[in-house]
Amino acid sequence: MADVEACSSRDSLENGDGCSLVLELTEDDPLFHKKKKLLNDKGFGVKEQIHLQSSMCPDSISNSLETMLRIGRIIHVDEVELYFGEFDTQMGFYSPRNELETLNSILARVNTLLSRQMHKKMNVWQGLQAAIILKIQEFGNQIKEVARIDKNYTCEKEKCLVQWGESNGVKTKLEIAYVGGAGRGAVAMEDLRVGDIALEIPVSIILSKDLVHKSDMYNVLGKIEGMSSETMLLLWSMKEKHNCGSKFKNYFDSLPKEFHTGLSFGVDAIMALEGTLLLEEIMQAKEHLRTQYDELFPRLCNDYPDIFPPKFYTWEQFLWACELFYSNSMKIIFADGKLRTCLIPIAGFLNHSLNPHIVHYGRVDSATNSLKFPLSRPCNIGEQCCLSYGNFSTSHLITFYGFSPQGDNRYDVIPIDIDVGQADCFEDCPMSNWTTHMVRGTWLSKNHNIFNYGLPSPLLDYLRRVRNPMQYEKTLVIFLSLLHM
Repeated sequence: MADVEACSSRDSLENGDGCSLVLELTEDDPLFHKKKKLLNDKGFGVKEQIHLQSSMCPDSISNSLETMLRIGRIIHVDEVELYFGEFDTQMGFYSPRNELETLNSILARVNTLLSRQMHKKMNVWQGLQAAIILKIQEFGNQIKEVARIDKNYTCEKEKCLVQWGESNGVKTKLEIAYVGGAGRGAVAMEDLRVGDIALEIPVSIILSKDLVHKSDMYNVLGKIEGMSSETMLLLWSMKEKHNCGSKFKNYFDSLPKEFHTGLSFGVDAIMALEGTLLLEEIMQAKEHLRTQYDELFPRLCNDYPDIFPPKFYTWEQFLWACELFYSNSMKIIFADGKLRTCLIPIAGFLNHSLNPHIVHYGRVDSATNSLKFPLSRPCNIGEQCCLSYGNFSTSHLITFYGFSPQGDNRYDVIPIDIDVGQADCFEDCPMSNWTTHMVRGTWLSKNHNIFNYGLPSPLLDYLRRVRNPMQYEKTLVIFLSLLHM
């Protein structure tokens, strides 16, 4: 679920007539050559300096921002967006994810420059900042989702958890409510703006592997070859949830008795999914978990019954714990720079959305030793505040989280197993040089013209090249010769 912010704006410059913001596509980007080709096609280089005059009017600032966005959208485009080439000419962006990522990356750079207060052209940066925030607000209104809040659901256990959290340093501008079609969710208690911290969790109440290291369980698990820290924390939580004196009792009490992910689908659901790729994914995941369980139990219970009481480590309870971790854990970078998989009380109430309010939340703030959830777009009072669990397909979300997202999921792709050899790749044509191919619902395509059929161009190019390689090579030679004239 975690996503760590990375800003592509590398530098800023000032001169007598104004200042400039530098946007750069770095060479360590795994899609560097394809993005470079796309930037070149749009008339840009991999490093562009956008000039801002001191006396710019709002229209001029808007035009400069649009130039930044044209560059930034390409810098922040991901593999799926790039492969399918779905730039929405009508809306003017690749995807809501891409647009928010681009706007917030530029805003983050401008905010940093303003916070330093070392620049003579503060009015220029302030004008650009205001223009970006306005753009985000307008875009947020376009993708806003309406959620139905069920006020008959009291959420008593959830409120107790929030109160416990606040007594331990949690700061929140959200309240827990029951959201129709989604279950428990987090709702804004006031109008929240871009950059506001909706939720702040101190590290002291985050469940991480450090808790296992302090327990007697670590003396056993630490000696097992190949035992991951995630599995250690999972096994620790299976026992800790039964500890009446646990510091985290309120957290465990707030968890559902059943998660209803695809991993615990009943017979009727399995029969309904017969013959689908989703069923195959679910069965493979359950088989993996069963194998993992059988490798650990009943051996651990037999050898260390005091540490691993058999009644706490049944297959059913192991599966429940796996569902807990799949659906609620987050990958967090701590102040020491290490990435850990954690359970984070209260944050688990934030639901996933294809158009999230919170995008960057994966790094502990070393100054406050807390995990903050800042808004990437506004969230009004009474509105459900959502984050992004990641760019997952619907089948993945059903299998490991137990829900299907609202709206068209652009990550519902199916990889195609094609043996693409080196001979099929052309270094001079990066956009055709794909070593993997994929398809998705053609209704998501904006190109249904003749000879396109709603299919992605890289796949069509490859199939045509395989079908008639001589003709393709002849066309390519002519094309390249024209480029070098």
